[in-house]
Amino acid sequence: MISNTIIDSAFIRSPKVICLGEALIDRLGPIGEILDQQNGFQDCLGGAPANVACALSQLGVKASLVGRLGNDAIGERFRDFLIERQVNIVALQEDKDRPTRIVLVERDLKGERSFGGFKGDKGYGFADQYIESKEVSDHWPLLSLDAKWLLLGTIPLASKSSSEAVFFILENAIKSGIKVVIDVNWRPTFWRSNASPHQGPDKIALSTIRPVLEIASLIKLAKEEALWFFDSEDPRYISQSLPQNPDIVITDGAHPIKWLLGDFSGEMEIFRPSIVVDTTGAGDAFTAGVIFQLLKYPKQLESKDQAKKIIRFASACGALVCTSPGAIEFQPNFAQVETFIHSHNGGKI
Repeated sequence: MISNTIIDSAFIRSPKVICLGEALIDRLGPIGEILDQQNGFQDCLGGAPANVACALSQLGVKASLVGRLGNDAIGERFRDFLIERQVNIVALQEDKDRPTRIVLVERDLKGERSFGGFKGDKGYGFADQYIESKEVSDHWPLLSLDAKWLLLGTIPLASKSSSEAVFFILENAIKSGIKVVIDVNWRPTFWRSNASPHQGPDKIALSTIRPVLEIASLIKLAKEEALWFFDSEDPRYISQSLPQNPDIVITDGAHPIKWLLGDFSGEMEIFRPSIVVDTTGAGDAFTAGVIFQLLKYPKQLESKDQAKKIIRFASACGALVCTSPGAIEFQPNFAQVETFIHSHNGGKI
């Protein structure tokens, strides 16, 4: 039973970070096997913005999730979990007609995942595709009161209603002086049902996503996303190609991270856990770690050491998530991240 104190706190806490977008179920298949939906799968809470909101809350940051869940058992389970994590859910909408989305995820022997379509559609879409601007506007004064960052990915841009909500919130965030962080999180199956999981964006997707990238203060991309969207994996080149000259972080699985934060740039080896169970959500935990650290520096970074500390901390957040199944239930708290860092060569990588 969740106490009324926790429920009240989850609704009234004005967030430092607003996370906008999908909350869903990742249906994980057995490692190294084809997903069999009759048995042998595990349903885990997920969705990049929900993952980031929960990861931030674990680290002690007040965060809000703006999205839409179905009026179903999955939606109820998700709401209870968000309340328990003390994520602000005042602008988390309920769809009485459409279900919460289930994403089918297969994992190879190394824990790396691939997305294989969706489950649960009754023929008229999923709840996360129909975020309504009006419901968000009713709660915007509370959401924006103390917010410093707005986090979103590109998945809501794939649907008309949620795309309209994205641009409504972006416009209001900019007016409120809230910085925008974009985790590109390109997932072709959300845009085209018959798309290959490894297919890049077409011209329509590129033209839809580009305006959002142009107003960001921070963009996080995987290496392949950097190549698809910018034909480059050089953070400084990507930053200079955009009007806001945003900070850029490029991840590449188990390979070094390339980054540009303020005036400082570099590459850094990632932390590697001894056992990788599932990489789902590692990038979202990483993103939360970056935001958590940037909140400590309201002004421009003063040294490369500060920038390296941010990337090191974020890498540890991502590594710890890989040691358990699912993206969200086993996210680390601040003490666990610090302990992990100092147990690995004194925090130097």
